[in-house]
Amino acid sequence: MEHRPEAATPSETVEETKSEKLLESAIPPQTEVPPVGDEDASRNHFYAYMYRLKYIERWSLMRNTTRENVAEHSFHVALTTHMLCTIANELFGRQLNTNEAVALALFHDATEVFTGDIPTPIKHHNPIILSNFREIEEQAAKRLIDMIPSSIRDVYRPLIEDPSSELKRYVKAADLIDAYLKCTFEVGAGNQEFVVAKQQTEEKLRQLHMEEVDYFLQTLAPSFTMTLDEMSSL
Repeated sequence: MEHRPEAATPSETVEETKSEKLLESAIPPQTEVPPVGDEDASRNHFYAYMYRLKYIERWSLMRNTTRENVAEHSFHVALTTHMLCTIANELFGRQLNTNEAVALALFHDATEVFTGDIPTPIKHHNPIILSNFREIEEQAAKRLIDMIPSSIRDVYRPLIEDPSSELKRYVKAADLIDAYLKCTFEVGAGNQEFVVAKQQTEEKLRQLHMEEVDYFLQTLAPSFTMTLDEMSSL
């Protein structure tokens, strides 16, 4: 005898419909991938060039006990920028956009992947050399920006082109602090090559007349003159 399944009752049909709707709501909708359009992967070299900053050495005219490259320097400047903005906001009542400042710091020397790190005595030898170098920097910035996919280019353009943001002041201060700390390390290691550079950089920091910088130098910088054993014993 043939067995026929019983027909679903109206209440069972309603429950099944509810279950299906709950299941559908639990599954997130598929995110559509934006069309690639006319993006040319053969020209999008920006990110690869940023990774090559680790090959660009700093302080090339001076004898170093520890070598430093632009990638390391950019990371340190970003850390210090974050600290200066935090000090400014928490201690001195500023309202700085810390995240934006850190982003500016990360890319502040991006053009050096093309220009290299030009030593300060050469760059500032006379106004003509400095002016020519600024023009080279502008061309390097344009070249880098052209290597960014057009769909995201506007995000990176203000980070690479010379920014007009007030936050640039904090990035500049962090840049000087990193140079000062480098000199402190070298002098502490007995390298007299950096004695004058340390004095000159310290004077430049004083001339900034920034409370945040003064706080950093008084409160955080002294630890950089201590050995690991000295810091560990406290």
